[in-house]
Amino acid sequence: MLHPEQVKQMIENVIPCEFVAVEGDGHHFFAHIVSSEFEGKMRLARHRLIKDGLAAQLASNELHALSIQTAATPAEWAAKQAA
Repeated sequence: MLHPEQVKQMIENVIPCEFVAVEGDGHHFFAHIVSSEFEGKMRLARHRLIKDGLAAQLASNELHALSIQTAATPAEWAAKQAA
């Protein structure tokens, strides 16, 4: 069974991140990801970037379910935090 910290590390291995927070119960995980890699990408492309990078873990069921709650650029994240 995975821990949120392990899922966080998996995400950080896919793309460089300024911030990652993962919560979950060992089966279902919820992630907030902030990365400069998202610059110029639409929401779906951002999610696909992460999911494609974790395809092997998802296919093998090592990572059962990942819901990306936030996929923001640093500027978007800063604006959201200020609001």
